Amino acid sequence: MPTKKSSAAATSASVESVKQIEYLSRALKAPRIREAATRLADQAREASWTHEEYLAAVLSREVSARDAAGAEHRIRAAGFPGRKSLEDFNLEHQPALKRDVVAHLATATFIDAAQNLVLLGPPGTGKTHLAIGLGIKAAHAGHRVLFATATDWVTRLQEAHATGRLGNELARLRRYGLIIVDEVGYIPFEQDAANLFFQLVSSRYEHASLILTSNLPFARWGDVFGDQVVAAAMIDRIVHHADVLTLKGSSYRLKDTGIATLPSARAENTAQ
Repeated sequence: MPTKKSSAAATSASVESVKQIEYLSRALKAPRIREAATRLADQAREASWTHEEYLAAVLSREVSARDAAGAEHRIRAAGFPGRKSLEDFNLEHQPALKRDVVAHLATATFIDAAQNLVLLGPPGTGKTHLAIGLGIKAAHAGHRVLFATATDWVTRLQEAHATGRLGNELARLRRYGLIIVDEVGYIPFEQDAANLFFQLVSSRYEHASLILTSNLPFARWGDVFGDQVVAAAMIDRIVHHADVLTLKGSSYRLKDTGIATLPSARAENTAQ
């Protein structure tokens, strides 16, 4: 049976250990180590953990917390117009979209391989939701992500070109594992804008990934970019290493309005 003296000595040693952990966690800039060490200590004693098991559990909490904080930072920096989780995407509204395909894309391995994803279909079928959801998954997987509409990307490139920074800007953007280009085709581009967009696509070809969404089939991209040759060269680079998914049906946003279809969702817009 332990004496009062031995119990007091043990308590004093425990207090000193806690102080040392607090100091070391501050030195390492890892405050969660202190919190986890204190919280898990009693559990470790009761379960008779080895020293190695206890250390692994404490460090695991720190790494998990850092990963979560890093992912949150990457999500905020991506410029998403809103948060759309992949889990909330209504696959029942897109029965032709296979769950295993979406699940595979959610692993973000296509980004590791510098492959692209193109989402084609009428407005309201979930293209942007799916793109954002996959972008968030990519951020959780450790990838840097940027989101903007096609017109916003062109504006960004025009500003860089006007100040002589286009080459540097394209090089900087290549450091992002994933760039999402939303709404290709909603507004036609002038020749200079089309050429800048082509340079963006070319600079990422086999280097980094793109997700593009469009309400138009590839056959009509020449109308958007004002040049069939430029459009063909661009599509060639985009789809060389890419998955192309076609979303069909009426707008999910209009499902309770009684409106059956939209002008751009008619037969002429069938993605090919």
